[in-house]
Amino acid sequence: MPQPEPGGPAEATPDPQRDAAPAHGVGSHPEPWPDDPRLDPELLREGDTRNVVDRYRYWSMAAIVADLDERRHPFHVAIENWQHDMNIGSIVRTANAFLAAEVHIVGRRRWNKRGAMVTDRYQHVRHHESVAELVAFARARGLTIVAVDNVEGSRPVDARPLPERCLLLFGQEGPGLSAEALAAASEVVEIRQFGSTRSMNAGAAAAVVMHEWVRVHAAPAGAS
Repeated sequence: MPQPEPGGPAEATPDPQRDAAPAHGVGSHPEPWPDDPRLDPELLREGDTRNVVDRYRYWSMAAIVADLDERRHPFHVAIENWQHDMNIGSIVRTANAFLAAEVHIVGRRRWNKRGAMVTDRYQHVRHHESVAELVAFARARGLTIVAVDNVEGSRPVDARPLPERCLLLFGQEGPGLSAEALAAASEVVEIRQFGSTRSMNAGAAAAVVMHEWVRVHAAPAGAS
């Protein structure tokens, strides 16, 4: 059998590591493919390496969003963005994990999407020019505005249940919420802290408060 010339085409050599399914996801789907309109032919053919739960493997992005829209929780998340807060991407990603109805960005329209890790494709994000515009949106939909800031008069977020239909409003890293935002809130909550630092990262604070909502309103029946 003639040997391939140096530098010329050679017969492909099986490479178990190369041919194995991706480490984060699944490889191409065996044929015949399922007859399901939610599935994306390109993903079926090439494999699905997205960071999605197994339920959504091979689903198109539009199909995933449509399914999430059927189950979204009735809480919204908003963050003021007057100084290009770097935490917004992380907050969007967490809101997707907890299935928030929407994320609202108040102030500057542009935000750093790196921290969202493409979850903004599945999470509804709405922009508002001002706090007044956000407040009008919340009132029109019967959402209780809950500000999150450790200011005088705030109560621990776990002291009593958060409203089921609410808008959780977060301030920027450092300055916290604006005076206008605090004045617009029906109540102000804070996270219990025990160390030397006065405040915590805005992205981490948002995750704690969203989880508190989920713990109260979305825990499985019988869970403690």
